[in-house]
Amino acid sequence: MPSRREAVPFAFVAESDRFRSNVTPPPRQRPTASQILGRTLLGLTLVAGLVGSLVFGMPSLQPGDASGHQQRSEASQGR
Repeated sequence: MPSRREAVPFAFVAESDRFRSNVTPPPRQRPTASQILGRTLLGLTLVAGLVGSLVFGMPSLQPGDASGHQQRSEASQGR
């Protein structure tokens, strides 16, 4: 037997948008000192990694060779 669905009154649907629950969420827990320290160390590690990658990557971004040596391919030597 097919089940019969009852019609929902439109006033009820309109009221559902304005419905507010009377259940309040629990208060947020404050982070402990070890959590704050861990987050700080994680942030410092990430920043140090970014700075280190910039420091080690900057020489490769320079237009000229700092050592004065020029690499030449076999094609440019004209063999």
